[in-house]
Amino acid sequence: MTRLRLLPTLGLAVLLAACAPLKTQPPTPTAEKRYTAPELLALRPGDFSWPATSTDGERALREAAVADIRARLALPPGPERDAALPRLFDLVAQYNAEIDAARPLLLQALPGLGARDAEFQRALLTAAHTLYPADAAPLLWPLLPQLTASKPFAIAAYTLLQADPGAADRLRELIPQQFPAWADDARLTALTLRLTPTAVAPPPLPELLAAPLREGFPVIVSLQRPGRQAMGLALVRGADGRFLRGPGGELFAQPQLALARTGLPGTLTNGNTPQGIFSIVGAGTATNPNIGPTPYLHSKLPVEATPAEFEHADTSPTATWSDALYDSFLPPSWRNFAPIREAWLAGRAGRDELLIHGTTINPAYYAGSPYFPGTPQQGCLISNEDWHPPTGQLLASRQLTLAKAYAAAGSRADLAGYLVVVDVPGEGPVTPAQALALVTAAGR
Repeated sequence: MTRLRLLPTLGLAVLLAACAPLKTQPPTPTAEKRYTAPELLALRPGDFSWPATSTDGERALREAAVADIRARLALPPGPERDAALPRLFDLVAQYNAEIDAARPLLLQALPGLGARDAEFQRALLTAAHTLYPADAAPLLWPLLPQLTASKPFAIAAYTLLQADPGAADRLRELIPQQFPAWADDARLTALTLRLTPTAVAPPPLPELLAAPLREGFPVIVSLQRPGRQAMGLALVRGADGRFLRGPGGELFAQPQLALARTGLPGTLTNGNTPQGIFSIVGAGTATNPNIGPTPYLHSKLPVEATPAEFEHADTSPTATWSDALYDSFLPPSWRNFAPIREAWLAGRAGRDELLIHGTTINPAYYAGSPYFPGTPQQGCLISNEDWHPPTGQLLASRQLTLAKAYAAAGSRADLAGYLVVVDVPGEGPVTPAQALALVTAAGR
């Protein structure tokens, strides 16, 4: 029996509050544990349980969150309510609750946002992008000149673009006027690329799938759709360069979602998983209750990982990140293709803790969505898990299956390796047949 059931009054979706392993909410898990490859391979679903995935556990968390939302909504205008707004909109979006009731508070706050600090701006502009882009757009144009930090400015620009794709030309002209050194800012570089039409076709994907990255390390390849509104597929390439197959010769390929709750691009906080190359540096259990107890694979972006961590080698302690170092992981045909450099830009922009993990969120809340049974999070790569409603016992875990397949594909106890996230043109979920055709073309 799996957790495919709906709880009353919650709406369509319950969304993760964070992907970071060290950010906690009640109930607090036990301390984080790190795993070696042999330890990971010995695990079974029955080793894990999570009371908050039970029917009673879910209901208690939901009721507490909705009560918190309503208490914040009831605050009178003033400094206390202002201070409550970032958390209010985070909960509204997370629990898809009281969206209409919260709308006026956001629209009232936007005109004065220029006088607030950048983090407060980020939180409320993210809420505008996630929940109310069309309502917020008329208020954002006069606000843009007041946003002097690139992160809030970029979020506002993406919100305007979401509400009206025709805004691209006006936004593109505004960036160099407001930020003369925009080319040195990773967020504004990514935004400018988004605003600049291009007819450049992607390089041959089989060449990327066959690229060595660094010889002798296993690789997870996550094939995703542009926009991330459909389930992708995770493949595993062994240290020998061959993609894993099952006993019958079928390609190992299992669903995985790279969509964030905000829908923002990968260079922004809590945005979608960026395309590009990551380093995998181990495995552990998270202290985030929405991730749960199943071990995650610890992936790191460039810059978040030092050059030595990324290379898995004794690199000089004075080595620094550069375009050339990132490009050295790509085949020549891909080095000038801007979208595959999103992970490099995301690392330069300060993103971190984008893990490969499971989920304690009930997929039934997403029935009818194009990415069902995925559960959107905040930039991580998510594999589904089935939890027993009466007890919260783990019944089946695609995350554990993926982690063990990756561990078996390498030859190192420390689980060192790589992750490649790449968009595959097309509509609907990425299919095993499509993945097999690409792997076959890569000769792997």
